[in-house]
Amino acid sequence: MNLDAFIKTLESSKEHKSEFIEYILSNDEVIKIYPNSITTHTDSLFFIAIKGIEKNLFIVTNYPDSNYFKKFEGSENKIDDLVIKECSLNTANRKLIQELFPYTNPILTGLKNSFGFGDRIGFSNAGHLRALKGHEFVPILAQQSIRELTRTKRKPEEVMDAAVWAVFQEGYKDGFGADADHLKNSDNIELMLNAGYTMFTFDPGDHVDNNADDYELEQLKNSVSLLDWNQLNDNLNSAKKRYLTNKIILNNELELKVNEELVLRAYAKYGKAILHINKMFHYLKGIAWNRHYEVEISVDETESVTSIFEHFFFVNELTRLGVKFVSLAPRFIGDFEKGIDYKGDLAIFKEEYLKHHQVVKHFGNYKLSLHSGSDKFSVYAVIGSIPNTITHVKTAGTSYLEALRVTAIKEPKLFREILEFSRGLYENEKKTYHVSADLNSVSPADKYSDEQLIDLFSQDDARQVLHVTFGSVLTSVDEAGKYLFKERIINCLKENEDVHYDVLIKHFNKHLEPFKK
Repeated sequence: MNLDAFIKTLESSKEHKSEFIEYILSNDEVIKIYPNSITTHTDSLFFIAIKGIEKNLFIVTNYPDSNYFKKFEGSENKIDDLVIKECSLNTANRKLIQELFPYTNPILTGLKNSFGFGDRIGFSNAGHLRALKGHEFVPILAQQSIRELTRTKRKPEEVMDAAVWAVFQEGYKDGFGADADHLKNSDNIELMLNAGYTMFTFDPGDHVDNNADDYELEQLKNSVSLLDWNQLNDNLNSAKKRYLTNKIILNNELELKVNEELVLRAYAKYGKAILHINKMFHYLKGIAWNRHYEVEISVDETESVTSIFEHFFFVNELTRLGVKFVSLAPRFIGDFEKGIDYKGDLAIFKEEYLKHHQVVKHFGNYKLSLHSGSDKFSVYAVIGSIPNTITHVKTAGTSYLEALRVTAIKEPKLFREILEFSRGLYENEKKTYHVSADLNSVSPADKYSDEQLIDLFSQDDARQVLHVTFGSVLTSVDEAGKYLFKERIINCLKENEDVHYDVLIKHFNKHLEPFKK
């Protein structure tokens, strides 16, 4: 059998409306092939298939002595004159796939609508891509923060593996991003760069003075006097002239009322953060001089709301220092708690968002970013109703919750264990997250029927209890070193992949539909 005959055999094996192409190997094992993954390179056929519940890459060729075929790690079998190599979906094989198929390499999102799909377990990205169909967003598939990597004990390469193999499985050729999220210092920039990430989210939140909103004038003056003006390449008199000499009118529409106190407060609040971002940016620029990259800046995880003037000031100062970025996540008005909808007055949010949008239009070279974006459906409707906006939305925890939803549907006994475990850890785990769940509103797991377990995913308190305990759920082990939950969750997702993808599609359509123009 030659390769053309093998391809015809696959085509004839595809059943109408079936998601898979079934093929029987020479040892009578049945594999289920993802049709969209089937692709060719020179004289070989590549595809991803399931054998049992495990996925592997298969390479079929008449030329097993070719250099690239030999490089792939795997076991070989023969069918007549054909050689079939079965390869693990590991990092080494992923890198080889990226060499052969350019569409499996992350791209820069630029000034396009983009959506961050954080995948903390590593089995959601194909569902994310299916949910994206019909929506004009660039997906950010490899997206994890150092905090998430630490809590899940994953490596950046593992996150990239999951993204690339999903892209290959789905035959997705429109481009995806890779976000090294919430980098708080320069220490991990090189780590993420070497792992292939192309977007770097700088989080200077530790350098924002949240108390500056309440400082008296003398306190402001003292705080500002302590800034490193040499590093800012500036002095206070020059800075005040820059903002006080002329009126600041944005797009002939919005005038920013500015006085000396506002300028001092902006420097007191964000001056050290600007210095920190400048340091991180130029470090990245120095080590990535021959690479494509883009930067996002996030000040959303701060207590103090970013005013419209502070937004203008922040961007103006970064621009003056030569810091280039593609998106900015201000601290918007209202509460953006993890895993639930927005808390606040939507009319006020829209009024403020429109003003932030005017600042973006004035500078014209970045987009607004919405962090803690999971399940903020009411906010999506507001932003989606505004014409000519470009948006980046960042989610992560909501995909983890959808994975747990699958366990609740298919293995309620396992989910009860996870729920009870999470209830016990919530009070400690919540300390580093913006949440407000009342543990008293989440009953012991044995109090719920199987149907009621599924209903918990519509209850804010339960969602947050489950949301913030993800790290411990995915990494805790027993005395023998065996995972308490991780392997069972993964096996449940593998055995019920159709259900998993369906819940992801349904859930993320609710996220994406409001943005349709």
